[in-house]
Amino acid sequence: MHGDFPTIVGSIGVGLLLVAYFLNLMKKLSQESKLYISLNILGAGLACYSSYLIGFAPFVILEGTWFAVSLIALIGSSKSGRRQAA
Repeated sequence: MHGDFPTIVGSIGVGLLLVAYFLNLMKKLSQESKLYISLNILGAGLACYSSYLIGFAPFVILEGTWFAVSLIALIGSSKSGRRQAA
């Protein structure tokens, strides 16, 4: 057993990912919204960290990739928002 900390961190991360997914499916949150992307960044980051703590490489890769792609999307949305404002 790895202890409670990785389980708590991972559960919070997965919970955030599921909230974002559910709100998107219910059409309450757009995939392009900064909140949706931020929930994915935070959720994937926590899930990745939890997987790292327990030494589970496949999910470190999966969640790390999810984190990186979401971060790129957030940066891209910030840049396009600045272009539209100019």
